[in-house]
Amino acid sequence: MVESMNLLLESLKNHESLNVDLYNGLLVDASKVKLPYLYFLADVSKENEISLVPYTTSKHSATWTISKYLNELLRPFVDKILSTTTFRDEPDFMYQLYDHVFTKRELQSTTLFCAIKITNYYTLDMHKNMIDTISYFLEENLVTNKLEQVTIQNIKNLLHIFLYNNVFYYKDQIYTLTKGSPNTMPLSDTLSNIYVFICVPFLNAFVQNQNGDLFSRIHRHPLIQGYSLPYEVGHAKLVHSDWLRSALIRAVCYCSSVEDFNLERIYLELTFLTNGYSLRFVETHVQHFFNFFHLHPMRYSRDQIMYNKFRHSWFNYIKMQHELSDQLQQFVDKGQLIHLNYVYEYGARHQFNEQFHRIWSEYFNQHPNLSIQKYEFSVKQENNDQQQLPSVQSCSSLNDTPTKISTLTEKEDIIHSQEVQATDDMPPLTSLLNCFVRIERCRVDKDIYIPGKNLEANDSLQEQEAEKEQLKTTLSVETKETLSLYDADLYLEDNNSMNNMMILGSPLSQPLNFDTTE
Repeated sequence: MVESMNLLLESLKNHESLNVDLYNGLLVDASKVKLPYLYFLADVSKENEISLVPYTTSKHSATWTISKYLNELLRPFVDKILSTTTFRDEPDFMYQLYDHVFTKRELQSTTLFCAIKITNYYTLDMHKNMIDTISYFLEENLVTNKLEQVTIQNIKNLLHIFLYNNVFYYKDQIYTLTKGSPNTMPLSDTLSNIYVFICVPFLNAFVQNQNGDLFSRIHRHPLIQGYSLPYEVGHAKLVHSDWLRSALIRAVCYCSSVEDFNLERIYLELTFLTNGYSLRFVETHVQHFFNFFHLHPMRYSRDQIMYNKFRHSWFNYIKMQHELSDQLQQFVDKGQLIHLNYVYEYGARHQFNEQFHRIWSEYFNQHPNLSIQKYEFSVKQENNDQQQLPSVQSCSSLNDTPTKISTLTEKEDIIHSQEVQATDDMPPLTSLLNCFVRIERCRVDKDIYIPGKNLEANDSLQEQEAEKEQLKTTLSVETKETLSLYDADLYLEDNNSMNNMMILGSPLSQPLNFDTTE
């Protein structure tokens, strides 16, 4: 199979359909290929029925390199064309619905809602029909017959190589996919989006038209076990800390009623308590969520008007983060984003940052594109393969400003001593690379006040709070131009930047159609 793929690529090169560099980049190295294997996960979304959903490992498969190239070529163009009919994530869906009702005033008492679930999303049609559909989509939306100097015919040829060479093994047998493509490859999402011309992943939301008034809340399937935390890989406390923040943001975006929001908040608190997390952990994270917009009283309020303002603030925040996401994605598309990782346990973080800056300046000071005048660096913390790994992101600056090295140690000192209020102003992208789509990570304060505990220490706590408030007032003058301070980590690695904040729903596929390969 590998030999036949390379022969097809060589044929395209000989006909000058591929240049030499692209040909060498797409060649399949048989020594690095790992045959994908099939595994199953349970699907309990159907009433009185439990089914298994197939998945395959794909990263080191023979078609991985071609799929990566095609996805990088097609995805930006496809996302732009389908932007009016796609939702980025759950909060974006609720924001669009919110805007449809309260800004455009298009909700009528006779408006009906319906949800369509595509159960065979990744195995919609035969390969030939998929290629023809994608070709039609490109012909209809491209001004010329080229997408970034690649002709539609060349795209079809590469899609042919990709679709017809996806194989996997299961129980000592090798199978080939006869419909669709592996659901674990990013290109499969892009191709499926083109095929259906719309992407609406429904998102565990209950939406109702109550005589012209929009009502929404979170919907939980009765067959899915409640009060359970998501499966984590790596540092459980770190993952669950991010998940709690994401779930609270999801709750405020979904729940149109303050009562439903408070019930959801209590549900999340109980979920963590029943899974062994301390009351201090839960209280710290919940207080951190409300303090982001300086609305801690909202936690105990039943005022619907105050809640509507609080909810509107989160919608504006998410909209702004989406705009920053689009700007950062432009750097990724142009190949101007660099990720460098280093082991968390190796030395002090500030020592690494100083050494990195010195070495980079020494070797690239005269480079036309990589000099410190052209790039800005920020440190972010990652969680990869059971380790916490800080990394350095760099990105071409929008203007020729001196390089700015920001360290986690500096950020932690500021975060512990002040609260920074989000505004509707759009700050420069280069000043937010290190805090892209993140809220600062919540730190557990040992002196946090928990209702019902430490009653005898109330006086000392009040004095400490007064000192902190005075310090915040002093520091806020120096930081009034800053939107927020975040502690970024691995969850920004995804192309879809909001994945690290939201719980995404995705269509479930039916069992794959496959034939045994002789």
